[in-house]
Amino acid sequence: MDQLSRKNRLEFNKLQKRLRRHVGRAIADYNMIEEGDRVMVCLSGGKDSYGMLDILLSLQRTAPVKFELVAVNLDQKQPGFPEHVLPAYLDALDIEYHIVERDTYSIVKSVVPEGKTTCGLCSRLRRGTLYGFAEKIGATKIALGHHRDDIVETLFLNLFYAGRLKAMPPKLRSDDKRNIIIRPLAYCPEEDLEAFAQARAFPIIPCNLCGSQENLQRQVIKEMLRGWDKQFPGRVETIFAALQRVSPSQLADNALFNFTDLTLDRSESAAIEDDAPLSWSDLATTEDTTDAVNIINAVNIG
Repeated sequence: MDQLSRKNRLEFNKLQKRLRRHVGRAIADYNMIEEGDRVMVCLSGGKDSYGMLDILLSLQRTAPVKFELVAVNLDQKQPGFPEHVLPAYLDALDIEYHIVERDTYSIVKSVVPEGKTTCGLCSRLRRGTLYGFAEKIGATKIALGHHRDDIVETLFLNLFYAGRLKAMPPKLRSDDKRNIIIRPLAYCPEEDLEAFAQARAFPIIPCNLCGSQENLQRQVIKEMLRGWDKQFPGRVETIFAALQRVSPSQLADNALFNFTDLTLDRSESAAIEDDAPLSWSDLATTEDTTDAVNIINAVNIG
């Protein structure tokens, strides 16, 4: 039993360090949190937001900058919502927190026809309430618990159902420019957050609005990506990496790249750049390394 407990502790420590490293790197890469920031951590009662708050509290103690954390939960007045759970959890943490009460549940149920997806309207109402409350309490950043898999799923949702090449950025300024949204879990795989939540025994609160909808488009995309990642391990990670290495000239958006005014350039400098040999970094997104090595050797030698 002691050996099993020791092994579990070692595994948990590795998991926690990995998540802390992912969050720390995302914060650094996108300058998410700065000196003096007052970060409003949106806590839904789900595994991801619990994990985000836990990791941010941990990082706060050793961060190179001083910042405040304020936990905020939006009570949407869903029937049967256990109102005591989050206050009890947050009281134990001794952290500033607010419970914002807005009956968005009734609005969503009255507007959205039975059987239709409620997530779109629900998220807009929730976002508007939280944005306004962030200003009220003087928050300079709003932290949301979207992880790497959420971001990749959103990419394919927009691609398949909206005809747009768009995902969720790790850092975003709202359209009215009054709020900055950060996603500290942007580099974190969902499976790690699931394991972390289980190990930490967070008091998970299910959502009665979207949690009961089994045929959501997002769920279809999630299953597709899980299938891909099972067949080709690391594929979701590769797709996310592609979002950080965008080549506008290799797409087809005239607003993003000026295709109209392209001209010939047959100077020596242009030829050198075009003929540059492939490097080992080009292997990063190649699934069959052997074939990739053969291709590189053939091109460089030829």
